[in-house]
Amino acid sequence: MLPFVQVYKNLILQTLLSLSLTLILTFLKIPIFFLQGLHTYIHPENVGHGNNASSGVRAAICRPSSSDSGPGLDGYQSLSSKTNAELKKRNKSKDKFEFDENNAQIFRLKLDEGHLQTRLFFNEYHNSFVFSFVGISCLLLYKYLGESEGSGVLANGNLIPVIFGFIGLTKVFLALAKISFEKSASKRSQKQFSAIFGVVGFLIGIMICSGIGPAVFDFHFDSVEGSWRIFVAVLMGLLAGFLYMPAGKNARSFWLGTDQLRCNLSIISHGWFARMILYANYLLTMFTALLWINPLAEILVSNNSCDGRGAAEKLVGHVGLSKLEFTRLRILCLLLSGVLQIVALRSNLQMFLNEAVLSWYQRLHASKVPDLDFSRAKVFLHNHYLCLAVLQFFAPPVLVLLFLGLSQIDSNSFDKYNLVCGLLPCSAFVKEVALFMAWWIIFVWGVITSASIVFYRRGVLYVL
Repeated sequence: MLPFVQVYKNLILQTLLSLSLTLILTFLKIPIFFLQGLHTYIHPENVGHGNNASSGVRAAICRPSSSDSGPGLDGYQSLSSKTNAELKKRNKSKDKFEFDENNAQIFRLKLDEGHLQTRLFFNEYHNSFVFSFVGISCLLLYKYLGESEGSGVLANGNLIPVIFGFIGLTKVFLALAKISFEKSASKRSQKQFSAIFGVVGFLIGIMICSGIGPAVFDFHFDSVEGSWRIFVAVLMGLLAGFLYMPAGKNARSFWLGTDQLRCNLSIISHGWFARMILYANYLLTMFTALLWINPLAEILVSNNSCDGRGAAEKLVGHVGLSKLEFTRLRILCLLLSGVLQIVALRSNLQMFLNEAVLSWYQRLHASKVPDLDFSRAKVFLHNHYLCLAVLQFFAPPVLVLLFLGLSQIDSNSFDKYNLVCGLLPCSAFVKEVALFMAWWIIFVWGVITSASIVFYRRGVLYVL
């Protein structure tokens, strides 16, 4: 019994981990718990006055000590810049206009299980969360255990992390593709730009895979055959197209979360810690994307050869990092980028929901008789497509972590899977393509986010 356990130790541990995590994540409802506590908003057309307090609905803008607000709604903070005296003066001039303040109220409530399960794409989010988390955990366990003494396919325990890794990749990628083709969730112009970015990503992939890229990008696909290079280029184009709208939404959340509008609304802006997370996430993403750009790679990697060059030329290649250390730095930055994006997910999602509040606030103060139909529709859509936004923020970092984990699998162990390796270039896919795809997601995410932030700063894009 003991020799059997010693030989199949990795397989037993991987099996126990995958089964236990699947049961824990499913029965304890961890995907729902991950989003609980965030605030969403409702903007009803006619506010009832009977049971608002008992139903748990909190008015976010009801005037303090207002007799017109109904029982149970007194004492909540008003977001209006008008004082009570000004509001009374405004109500006296009914011969000029008629405006019902009750219809302008917006209510805040906390997300719970009932709210989340009724949202569109909840099942896709739940399945993506469970399978991706199990896959990442199995890949981490493989990295911790190292090589097994057994030489068989089952004894080395590599089969389970590979299977769950590919299942997680498939689930998340298909969910990202599904929400990208959702007709009513985005504008026609956004879909057109997604198609353009997909074509551009495919062309860049052709350039990199054909050997033109190594002059700029530090990637080499010598062991990948020509037909599979086309596959890699197509995958790059699909990822670039699917990531356009999520990266644009990430830029909007960063713009609002760091209070670049200087609106100074406490219900919208983040605290100092959440802002630090957003800034750190953006800076680390850009730094990681640059690590595979050849000029920076040449500067950071030491080659120990001067050959009588000048001072400026001696700096290149003499910072002190060896090639092994630089490779570890790249992997570490990819890992931290994925983890930090998941940490920032709740802040980004809250900013997505708060964007509807900002729209309401702008419409409320735009004129004496505000037209709140637009803000009411915006609040509804942000509430309705909550899980779609979660998937847009969740899928990119999870894909990065899964691709990165698969790139760390020992390529020699894949050669033992004769059936699979007869169809796929196993070693090249695991060691080269998976790592490249992890970087490509970070690169596309950083480029689109940075470009969107620049457009917001220049006034080309704006938050309605």
